[in-house]
Amino acid sequence: MTRTTTSTLTPHSHSPFIPCGPVTATLNFYNPPPSGAKPYNYVEQPPPGEPQRNFSDTAHPTTINDIRGREDLFSLDTHAFAALQDIPSKVPRHTFLSSDANDEAIKSHYYPEIERLLLAQTGAKQVLIFDHTVRRADPAASRNPVTRVHIDQTARSAAQRVELHLPSASSSSPTPKPEDQRVRIINVWRPLSPPITAYPLAFASAPSVPDTAIAPVEHRYPTRTGETAAVAWTEGQEWWYWSGMEEGERVLLQCWDSENSGVRVPHAAFVDPRSEEGVGRESVEVRALVFG
Repeated sequence: MTRTTTSTLTPHSHSPFIPCGPVTATLNFYNPPPSGAKPYNYVEQPPPGEPQRNFSDTAHPTTINDIRGREDLFSLDTHAFAALQDIPSKVPRHTFLSSDANDEAIKSHYYPEIERLLLAQTGAKQVLIFDHTVRRADPAASRNPVTRVHIDQTARSAAQRVELHLPSASSSSPTPKPEDQRVRIINVWRPLSPPITAYPLAFASAPSVPDTAIAPVEHRYPTRTGETAAVAWTEGQEWWYWSGMEEGERVLLQCWDSENSGVRVPHAAFVDPRSEEGVGRESVEVRALVFG
């Protein structure tokens, strides 16, 4: 397969062309509530008379560069994302997407792979996976690609995650003490319909996004209220994507680090104007607490 680093379409074994190289595309950034109220978003149906969310988006044309061919230049500790290649998996696509796919099968077969991967990549002492999301670019899908720039966690919600999920740690493993060691929340993003040509994932280099651009948003579930982070556009943000992600490729997204709160990765799916119409995207993202 031949790839270039220009803004062109490249031949590929599965699809006629893969968009690659830098592209200017629209990203949707945070626009605060006009009332000055704390922003919120209901995960499910909102109460009668309330909107799904009380803030809006601002579309901004953004240059998004391609990391293809320079994957080794990026790291979790500096940029809050990392690109991994040649990652084997014994869990096939249909485990996530077939009509009889279920969460328990994913947890029992795929979670152990992710745990081993994160232990090896981070040098952590313990990994505790707490959820996953399968997304499909299909109007009938329950979860679609998210085209709003966001970070999955804030410092407040990360602390809640630790408190919520630590009791479920295996009794065969000593319960980690967050106050005594580094704790991170890292997502592992995998393509399920490679190569990814439509709705690719964009991610920002952490040092290019100041804390002033990040706004905590109440994430309101039926039984509890969590928190995610919305991200406003600011001058100097550096955005990246990985063209034509293949089956054995994974992106690590660091959403929170107890030792360095500034190393967190804003991200969003985007519409690549060079992509063929009607080509869907399918992916799975696994989220984990990483100790040590």
